[in-house]
Amino acid sequence: MLDRVALRLEQYMDLVSARQKLVAANIANADTPGYKTQDIDFQAELRNFIEDTAPRPVEVAGLKTKNDGNNVSLDREARLLAENALRFTVASTLARAEIRAVRSAIKEGRSA
Repeated sequence: MLDRVALRLEQYMDLVSARQKLVAANIANADTPGYKTQDIDFQAELRNFIEDTAPRPVEVAGLKTKNDGNNVSLDREARLLAENALRFTVASTLARAEIRAVRSAIKEGRSA
């Protein structure tokens, strides 16, 4: 059971990390003419955990394009950074709780 939970947490954190890299790339290219914002469909990728495939970046539709062809919205990217930080915090808190539970079980086994 613990191995399955740990694996899922690891996959979730990998997904959060992949999204963080895309958001950082979007911000870094906010002034690059012709650059198109990329993201991952977070909910769809969560469902794809079973397939164990890497997240697939897609161009984000519906964003306002500037005269130079760039469509990065710094407001959107800042929101995604905050959302990602929250998701990572939740996942790492769950991972720490799992580790504490294992340590507790090990300590109880030693004193018996």
